[in-house]
Amino acid sequence: MALTGRLGALVLPTRLRSTSSCFVERVTPRFLLRANDLIKRWNAQPLAKQFLLIGGIVAMSAMLVVGAFVTSLIEGAVTRNSAATTALYVDSVIAPLLPDMQTTQVLDDTVARALDETLGQGALGNRLLAFRLWRSDGTILYSNEENMVGQRFELGDELRTAFGGEMVAQFKPADDAADETNQRAGKPLLEIYNPVLQPWSGQVVAVSEFHEIAHDFETSLSQARFLTWLAVAGFTLAFFIMLSAIVMRGSRTIEKQRHALRQRVDELSALLSQNEALRGRLQHASQRATALNENMLRRLGADLHDGPAQLVAFASLRLDSNALVSASTSAAVREREITAIKASLDEAMHEIRTICSGLVLPQIEMASLPELLERVVRAHEQRTGSTVELLLSDPPERLSPSAKICIYRFVQETLNNAYRHGGGVGQRVAQSTEGNRVCIAVADGGTGFDPKNIRPTSLGLAGLRERIESLGGTFEVDGAGPGTIARMSLGIEEIGQA
Repeated sequence: MALTGRLGALVLPTRLRSTSSCFVERVTPRFLLRANDLIKRWNAQPLAKQFLLIGGIVAMSAMLVVGAFVTSLIEGAVTRNSAATTALYVDSVIAPLLPDMQTTQVLDDTVARALDETLGQGALGNRLLAFRLWRSDGTILYSNEENMVGQRFELGDELRTAFGGEMVAQFKPADDAADETNQRAGKPLLEIYNPVLQPWSGQVVAVSEFHEIAHDFETSLSQARFLTWLAVAGFTLAFFIMLSAIVMRGSRTIEKQRHALRQRVDELSALLSQNEALRGRLQHASQRATALNENMLRRLGADLHDGPAQLVAFASLRLDSNALVSASTSAAVREREITAIKASLDEAMHEIRTICSGLVLPQIEMASLPELLERVVRAHEQRTGSTVELLLSDPPERLSPSAKICIYRFVQETLNNAYRHGGGVGQRVAQSTEGNRVCIAVADGGTGFDPKNIRPTSLGLAGLRERIESLGGTFEVDGAGPGTIARMSLGIEEIGQA
């Protein structure tokens, strides 16, 4: 049993320690999170609001400290000055009545009656509530309260200071519960302990204690306090308002700069994102351009092989045939063979020129946009014998060479597609300006097609898309029918600087 009790006594504190430690571990993070949350909220406040709160507290504290300090100084100065005036007046009245205090230990009845008459009448009688004359050993030589004459008391701090040659003055309001005289009188009093000096030696021989009724003094002191607090509060308020105005103006400037900086950072972030996107598009366009160039060369080789090369091979075979070299061949047959060979060579030359005309651009550096569109439309009409409607609306005055080449190739390729797949029906080229962008639309009246069916290896539309998007433009094809419409747009400012 004893062992069990000891084990229980050991286990219980261990459980208490573990419980308290768990409680501390649970409470401490909450306190830290709360403190961090308050700090974050405080830091999120504007600087002006932080200054107004902290500055207001500091200004109020400084006002209270300075006001209390200045008020105490003024109260002390006013009390000392008033007490010195009263003490000088009292000394001038009672000094002639006092005997040689150096040799006299007790006042005789004649001096006491003279003091009673002097202190009980006139101005002193109306102002003095209590008067005592103290000897250095604590004996009261005279008092207007007869029961206190001859009694001996222990000297207080005020009496010791007065016997040391320094006047002591204290103001006691009417509700001062620590002073018996105030309790009996129920009036504000000015207590004065004034050293009585021997005229020829200047030695302190006694101390006069008198309590003056201080209604006027209390009024003056209250007024001095009020004016002091008013001056300190006014100066503190004016200083705080001026400082707050400076801080508010600085805070507004900082907020404007912070807002401008935030906008600048957002703009730079947006530009960075655009640059990243453009870099990706440029890299993709470069890769596609390489593939398109290879495909174009392959198509050019195929066109030359399937067209002019076959015709020239046909002419070469006819030249090697026996019809031209055989002696039995008639002149008419030879003439027919020569005519066929010439026709094949003429057709081959026509196809070669057609291929070359599609590869070589005309001089478009100095041409305006209307002249450029007119040239490509007329070249298509002459090559295909079809008709194209051209519509112009407020064309831009300046275009970069790269933009002109892009527009020329777009119209050339889309018109070729319109003639090849749409039969050249209802061909139309329309130029318009929308804001700061120039738009080109090429349409036909064919059956249309589904753009999703375009093969990735298709050179025409894929090459146009890469060329237009590399200049920051847009490209789209609508083949839902009736007819097909291909649109492109470029920014005028961008293509003007390209």
